[in-house]
Amino acid sequence: MLDAWIYTLVSVLIVSLISFVGILTFSIKVNKLKNILLYMVSFSAGALFGDAFIHLLPEVIEEAGFGLEISFYLMFGIAFSFIIEKFIHWRHCHIPNSKEHVHPFAMMNLFGDAVHNFIDGVIIGASYLVSIPVGIATTLAVILHEIPSEIGDFGVLLHGGFSKGKALFFNFITALTAIFGAVVSLLVSLYVENITAFLIPFAAGTFIYIAGSDLIPELHKEVEVKKSLLQFIAIVLGVMVMLSLLMLG
Repeated sequence: MLDAWIYTLVSVLIVSLISFVGILTFSIKVNKLKNILLYMVSFSAGALFGDAFIHLLPEVIEEAGFGLEISFYLMFGIAFSFIIEKFIHWRHCHIPNSKEHVHPFAMMNLFGDAVHNFIDGVIIGASYLVSIPVGIATTLAVILHEIPSEIGDFGVLLHGGFSKGKALFFNFITALTAIFGAVVSLLVSLYVENITAFLIPFAAGTFIYIAGSDLIPELHKEVEVKKSLLQFIAIVLGVMVMLSLLMLG
């Protein structure tokens, strides 16, 4: 259990530091960044799908079997993510701010991002309760998703009137909610028996929702054959990375 706490806290701290990735946008032109982000989003979509179907679901099915409860928890994760987006007006956008792609409601974005990061922390904590390899795989999937996400959020804050310094600061503050989420997850596990039987399929559901509802539609905005093929290759690579992490077990 001590190992789970140490790995979890280190992991969520690393995830929180990803919020400073906005610094990279200072020296990269918007058009070039947009092209890079498309492939980063593709890679993270593959990693999220891979973690859900290769690590999280097989682990919980091995422990509890694949009954209606697992299916319900999985669908609850999807439904919960949908509700979060609807009620907080949280659009997980990964393309930087431009005249064609304007992001209003910077403060609302901060609130939505804080909730999202809290859930990430809960998921990472629950993953380490299953095993260290599953926790590492889930942390990597979150990191790969957070890099393009945080760049997009940084653009939202700049458009909303924040200075670059303030945008970085507030992005980091909201990222710290991941630590709180992780602690809550680990503490609840001490008092609720077999909580991972709920949290792991729930986590898989949120990953499937993010990859399928937020990331894939973003990729379909690019219709050029060559770039679309590269996107598909990046998705496959993301899945292969998750597959290769099985060797850690």
